[in-house]
Amino acid sequence: MKVTEQIISICGLRFYAFHGVEPQERITGAWYEVDVELQVQAALAVRNDDLSGTVNYADVAILVREEMQIPRNLLENVAGRIAGRIMDSFPAVGKAAVTVAKKNPPVAVAARSASFRIVVERD
Repeated sequence: MKVTEQIISICGLRFYAFHGVEPQERITGAWYEVDVELQVQAALAVRNDDLSGTVNYADVAILVREEMQIPRNLLENVAGRIAGRIMDSFPAVGKAAVTVAKKNPPVAVAARSASFRIVVERD
């Protein structure tokens, strides 16, 4: 068997947060959903069934929660900060994709969400 990718996905992390450019967004807040996809080196975990050989997605979720609690103007900044912290905190991650979606964004037409996705990888 040839392993071509090892991906950890954390989907639908939900947060009530206070991001936005408009002052009212910082007062009333909104629901957000965050998806994280991590390309990892987890061969030891695959073979040995040992958490020390991979990235603990519970730790990643805590990191995301911490970043979501810091109000920012733009989804781009929120996603970029999450991606940067993941890369700084988890050396086993070679590439990370982070999507931050604001539910029911304040736009002139009905919209389920507005989102930004960033993909980063090690040099």
